[in-house]
Amino acid sequence: MKTITIDQLLSGVGTEVGVSPWRTVTQTMIDQFADATDDHQFIHCDPARAARETPFGGTIAHGFLTLSLLSAMTYETIPRIEGGDMGINAGFENLKFVAPVKTGSRIRTRFFLADVKVRPSGWIQISHDVTIEIENSKKPALTARWLTLTFVAPQDDAAPAQG
Repeated sequence: MKTITIDQLLSGVGTEVGVSPWRTVTQTMIDQFADATDDHQFIHCDPARAARETPFGGTIAHGFLTLSLLSAMTYETIPRIEGGDMGINAGFENLKFVAPVKTGSRIRTRFFLADVKVRPSGWIQISHDVTIEIENSKKPALTARWLTLTFVAPQDDAAPAQG
């Protein structure tokens, strides 16, 4: 996995910093998510009924499943900060589910680096504007500002050189 320095991170503010590879959302993924969350609504888990009774023509992914795939798409796309071995979700701002993700659709995420705040404690707050796109759709699955925290141990400039 590629790494970048804090200075390189800061220089990327205001730019698109990556686009993830396409990822297919399968019925198996949807069913497993339903099992994990106890959300077995027919629009997600019953292809025949969803085809008959919904405007989607079949099942759709849970919005929260689509959202949760951001973690994997980030790992595939965004360079890690040198010395940053731990990242934490800090929340979302302006999260909007725009269009449903039909089973079998391919999705990917565009990442725009909106803001970086480097704290003396070693915590770096990073804000990405994310758009999860659906292949061959004019509307995205979702848009949001995603806030994360990465810890980079502060360097002790007073420490004696090793060697």
